[in-house]
Amino acid sequence: MLPVSKSAVSFADIRAAAARIAGAIEHTPCVHSRTLSRLTGAEVFLKFENQQFTASFKERGALNKLLSLSAAERSRGVIAMSAGNHAQAIAYHAARLGIPALIVMPKGSPNTKIRNTQIHGATVVLEGENLFEAGKHARALAARDDLVFVHPYEDPLIIAGQGTVGLEMLEAVPDLDVLVVPVGGGGLISGISIAAKALKNQIAVYGVESQNYPSMHQRLNGLPVECGGDTIAEGIAVKDVGDTALGIIKSLVEEVLVVKEETIERAVVALIEIEKTVAEGAGAAALAALLEHPARFAGRRVGLPISGGNIDSRVLASVLMRGLVRDARLVRLRVTMPDVSGSLARVAALIAEAGGNIVEVQHQRVFGTASVKSTEIEFLIETRDREHTETLVQLLERNGVRVSVF
Repeated sequence: MLPVSKSAVSFADIRAAAARIAGAIEHTPCVHSRTLSRLTGAEVFLKFENQQFTASFKERGALNKLLSLSAAERSRGVIAMSAGNHAQAIAYHAARLGIPALIVMPKGSPNTKIRNTQIHGATVVLEGENLFEAGKHARALAARDDLVFVHPYEDPLIIAGQGTVGLEMLEAVPDLDVLVVPVGGGGLISGISIAAKALKNQIAVYGVESQNYPSMHQRLNGLPVECGGDTIAEGIAVKDVGDTALGIIKSLVEEVLVVKEETIERAVVALIEIEKTVAEGAGAAALAALLEHPARFAGRRVGLPISGGNIDSRVLASVLMRGLVRDARLVRLRVTMPDVSGSLARVAALIAEAGGNIVEVQHQRVFGTASVKSTEIEFLIETRDREHTETLVQLLERNGVRVSVF
């Protein structure tokens, strides 16, 4: 085991947090995924933090912090800034403990997270275009109204609470070789790395960030911090990482990897289709690292926390449909045929013969046709996979059908 940490958080702090929050937090399963293991080439173990009541690991740190407050602090109330999961965690446990809670969320926060925060009993204020601006407003309100400010990651009690994830993972699967952890402000990976290294000094810990918000990767490599743009992983879209976390990560984490947005989408789809579990973008980021950097983890026993499952239904539907298109399981075919009776039926019969399922059909007689006596028809077709799509197209072409895939 490691000696006592010189950082702001020690292994003893994480042990104390585990005892403090026991019974009020789900002890989520950490299980082996045979299918994801075959897909990635690693032995994959998933920690289902999306099964917490608010569907996120954030409850651990939030409750640990709230339980530390004095009676006077509780009566004053708490305030936090959050893109969503910290907000819900504070709102839920503050309501349980009878503590008034005010949450400042960026204006672009997902509707699911805004609504759930309100349902859990907190007052929500939408302010700022990002977490930094929301944080400035929250601090101003805290000073004005004498509220206790609860930071989402730059707080030793928050970090200690998040570290209980790592504690549980190593207790469930002691022979893990690697942990791969999403990185936003750095609270989760800081706590996990302290716990993991204390229990198994030789274990490797990697962080993961989205390519649009690689702030921790940039800080660690002495690069200017340049972040921005849309991301499906808004839970880790943090520009201003925590200094406490940065120090811990420098000493305990091997590397912070950067993954593409498309890979995070692929990971969300894989978790739904394979594990039948819903992960938000940030929650799927760890799996995205294995999908994008398979050689780094091949043959190793890898633990991945599914850190959260709060994703808007509309976004999830789009991600699933984009996944079908990406895998050529949903394709658009443009067919040019004579504008005579029976042409459509003939092509539809050929598609059916090849095993394709026609989802939509659209005629185009005016725009884009080569001849006034021909028509273009666009088919949206569901297939099994890319190979099946190619077989379907070949059948059409062998039967004299002019077809293009787009």
